[in-house]
Amino acid sequence: MSPAKEPLASRSALVLTVSDRTYQGTREDASGGLLEERLVALGFEVERRTVPDDVPRIAQALVDGAARHRLVISTGGTGLTPRDVTPQATAGVLDYEVPGIAEAMRADGRATTPFAVMSRGLVGVRGSSLIVNVPGSPKGSMESFAVLEPILVHALETLAGPFDHGVARAAGRDDLPPGSPDA
Repeated sequence: MSPAKEPLASRSALVLTVSDRTYQGTREDASGGLLEERLVALGFEVERRTVPDDVPRIAQALVDGAARHRLVISTGGTGLTPRDVTPQATAGVLDYEVPGIAEAMRADGRATTPFAVMSRGLVGVRGSSLIVNVPGSPKGSMESFAVLEPILVHALETLAGPFDHGVARAAGRDDLPPGSPDA
């Protein structure tokens, strides 16, 4: 009999920076730092990791992160250059995509810059963890996170399952986000 898997903490996150230059130590990780700061302010315990723009290394970091955390946010590698391979690595490890979130991030970003539509970031699920790709620029990463933030707690609770509409409210839960199906 194998040992029972320890449940993932609902407020645990990995911020994964995907960048050759940051990995080599020649560029500061501004986006990763900003994402960590915001997640900590929201009550998350945050682990940070950096990997180069390499599909196998990114994929392994995502798999490892999803095994330890309920939320994995990667920053970087979502553009159009040949080294921007984060979406390819992410697609290979997801159980399924959540395209509406990625579409909303691009649509919201387009209000600021027409280049937002060139981001190829994915959002999806592996096990009971949410994996989110955001752009590598500090501005783009934080704008994308701002789209995720209002739905984040509900998404993580839903992934924790089992989740039956109305059960949380009947149990006296009053911490549901406004507009959630149980509110």
